[in-house]
Amino acid sequence: MKPNQTSKETKSNNSRRNFIKNTMLAATGFYIVPRHVLGRGFVAPSDKLLIAGIGAGGKGGDDIRQFAKNPHAVIAYLCDVDDRQAEENRKLFPKAKYYKDWRELMDKESKNFDAVSVGTPDHNHAIITHRAMQLKKHVYVQKPLTHDIYEAKVLGDAAQKYKVVTQMGDQGASGDGVRTMMEWYEAGLIGDIEEIDIWTNRPVWPQGIQWPNSSLNIPKELDWDLWLGTAPQKDYVENLVPFNWRGWWDYGTGALGDMGCHLIGPAFKVLELGFPTEVYCSVSTFYDGIFKQAFYPESGPASSAVHFKYQLKNGKEVKLNWMDGGIQPERPEELSINESMSLPDDKGNGAIFRGTKGKMLYGTYGRGPRLLSKDAAAKASSIAQKYPRVPGSDSGHYSQWVEACLAGYEKGHKMVSSPFEEYAVPLTESILMGNLAIRSFNLKTTNAEGKTQFPGRDITLNWDAQNLRVTNFEAANQFVKRTYRNGWGEI
Repeated sequence: MKPNQTSKETKSNNSRRNFIKNTMLAATGFYIVPRHVLGRGFVAPSDKLLIAGIGAGGKGGDDIRQFAKNPHAVIAYLCDVDDRQAEENRKLFPKAKYYKDWRELMDKESKNFDAVSVGTPDHNHAIITHRAMQLKKHVYVQKPLTHDIYEAKVLGDAAQKYKVVTQMGDQGASGDGVRTMMEWYEAGLIGDIEEIDIWTNRPVWPQGIQWPNSSLNIPKELDWDLWLGTAPQKDYVENLVPFNWRGWWDYGTGALGDMGCHLIGPAFKVLELGFPTEVYCSVSTFYDGIFKQAFYPESGPASSAVHFKYQLKNGKEVKLNWMDGGIQPERPEELSINESMSLPDDKGNGAIFRGTKGKMLYGTYGRGPRLLSKDAAAKASSIAQKYPRVPGSDSGHYSQWVEACLAGYEKGHKMVSSPFEEYAVPLTESILMGNLAIRSFNLKTTNAEGKTQFPGRDITLNWDAQNLRVTNFEAANQFVKRTYRNGWGEI
């Protein structure tokens, strides 16, 4: 018997389960029923969560395989615009019905699944997720949550409106390392954090380059129009699919979008950061020929540095510095000459909390936290464990969502580590605000004399999070919300 459940309630629920189970077995011999058939709050006879996986290859495909490790998860549907990407999971889950068009899947099968995993390229995250939430399906969405700042706010509002369990795919939010750092910080081991440095070796894909001017025949396995989805119409080009789309603003969110959630996310957890108040950036430039500076606004830069400012709940300010493309911050003096700032298996990625009493380092997902002060490190072992650990640590992020969906919204939305409203939305908006600053940096205009100018440079952008606007450089606001391609509507 569950806590606070009476014997009468138990008998009633059991009778209902047995009645439906026996009816289904007698009529069809098929025992799994979507949970919503029984009404909100009831548990299906099989106690299974039926999942539709949209984006069946790459990281989305891996997510699907991770969900399937939970004995209560059933991969009921697979959907991918590219048959080549879906091949592995179609073999692993032969009973899962396969679609190419997620719209057709939702139109025809929405009564036959409970939850949706979205593992597509960034530009189609929001429109798929929003439709699933309108159908009152629980959702798991790969990081970053959305491509645009506006989309993030819409999904945050939708989570509250439709009362579904939400989880962003940043596994580190469920990791032990994040919780350990929260406990160390709250115990005062490094004092007040004044500045955070974060770095990555991304991009590891082509970026800062010109869009190819040659088009090729589209592979027969790929539905190019569906892959483009909300993005502008363009001819198919080689090597964009399945991975190198990340460096193009029409589809991806660059190095910040790829690694920001995994590296900035732990800082959000430790300091309970919200929305940034200011953003300033600088980016690398590319020279094409002798002394000829080239700009390719369709693509992210080869490297960038973005500086955020946040106001904490206690009124104090903290700076967060992001560096990508191999740029790294000043080495802490506490490290020996040959000692790496990064973890051995995480070269090129890492973060440093700089506090008034000491420093704290961590790697991707918040793994391997360490205190640089010997005194603080000695005290760390005596700090009591305050925050419950997620079974499986960051690998348990998937099962955590499955169990939360089974529990239902009222209980389940408090069980997940990366819910949209409280965490994933402000984190995603911060990351996308950094991209807005990067794109504003390379905005090019021509004055009356025909001279090229870049008005977005050397500006600290002031951000009004409530109204989703940069208040001191109007041209930057064009990057808050994009226009979807004709035929794909809006959210």
